[in-house]
Amino acid sequence: MTALELFFIAIGLSMDAFAVSICAGLSMPKATLKKAFQIALYFGIFQAGMPVIGFFVATLFAEKIIAYDHWIAFALLCFLGGKMVLGSFKQDGGEEAGEVSVKPAKMLPLALATSIDALAVGVSFAFLQINIAPAAALIGVVTFLIAMLGVKIGNVFGAKFKSKAELAGGVILILIGVQILIEHLSS
Repeated sequence: MTALELFFIAIGLSMDAFAVSICAGLSMPKATLKKAFQIALYFGIFQAGMPVIGFFVATLFAEKIIAYDHWIAFALLCFLGGKMVLGSFKQDGGEEAGEVSVKPAKMLPLALATSIDALAVGVSFAFLQINIAPAAALIGVVTFLIAMLGVKIGNVFGAKFKSKAELAGGVILILIGVQILIEHLSS
């Protein structure tokens, strides 16, 4: 596999994180560099780590992981998206009502849900005998950069549309979950 092919795989894997980062940016009153960095770091670390995990457990659990990964991603994204949709109908409870939390309890499920496909890629890399360390590093860096961009893009639109942005973000998360489920069930 060439470096260019691996780069395109990294971009493809980062698209879910990009969409969720846009949703995070939509909900922020102001996207600070620190918050964008923290959000992007969660996604980058998970996108880099999951192929490594997939690579090393490929021979033991490949069939079981691939059989259920789409259901896990679907459930997590729909749950989190549903919470955002419901939150968009609530009255603002103060200055930080729309503030995005970067606490692990909020970010870990999102990072996990958007990186499950990277686990399957890691399984594929094991079968293709690809050197996992540079591949995972590239995937992580690309995802980190794209997620930072997503936060900024989302924030530009969120500042203009306020509560409707949170509704849109929740709907987008649910649609990503449904898309993942449909893709896996139809293949």
